[in-house]
Amino acid sequence: MCKPVRNACILGSVVRKKKMGVWDKSDGRGKIGLGRILSITTLLISVVALVLALKKPQPVASPQTPAAVAANAQSFQAKVSQLEQAQAQGQTGSEVRLTADEVGAAIAQAGGATPESRVQGRAPSAAGPSADTSAAAAPGSIEQANIQEPIISFEGDIVRGQFVTEVAGKKTYITVAGHLGSKNGYATFDPTEFKVGDLNVPVSLVNDALQKKMLEQQDRLKLPDFVSDVRVENSELVVKQK
Repeated sequence: MCKPVRNACILGSVVRKKKMGVWDKSDGRGKIGLGRILSITTLLISVVALVLALKKPQPVASPQTPAAVAANAQSFQAKVSQLEQAQAQGQTGSEVRLTADEVGAAIAQAGGATPESRVQGRAPSAAGPSADTSAAAAPGSIEQANIQEPIISFEGDIVRGQFVTEVAGKKTYITVAGHLGSKNGYATFDPTEFKVGDLNVPVSLVNDALQKKMLEQQDRLKLPDFVSDVRVENSELVVKQK
């Protein structure tokens, strides 16, 4: 009477052990180590960061046509001349307001990187100079990023600049924003944003290096003798005469 029951108990025990063995094996195969998970996650983050760093960001300002560059550069010079004349006449405290387009055009002309200079400096092609020149001078056909000079925009009291550089042979877009000011006759800049491509970089990681670089190039940041202060206000650059 007890023998069948005993056999059933033994059979049940064997089945349970086999099932447990199968479960143990499947659990062992399904387990992924924490280190491997972290490695994969780090790799994915690195790939995403690289893609963002090389990605072309949205331009901080619309490109200007050659005619607009010339007109804005002339307007910039006329306004600055007003301050210089006021100083010569003994006036004090005069101010002029400059738009981002005027400042950008002045920077482009000062660097010899205006669209006109590129067209004039281009060697004629075998097909003849007329077609090549007209194509280059067409409004909107010139990407401002190709000028290699900073693109400037003003937003509230923030100045934002964007330029192109090469990193490991790859064209990389740098965007920096912050507050413009002056101290002891020199322009100052306190960054609030720094981007490589579309990748945001914490300002704390680059500020020390940026300030050191500005200190090395302090002569280029010296304000004209007739200027006492510069600041961005209501999306315009305010230049105050002494």
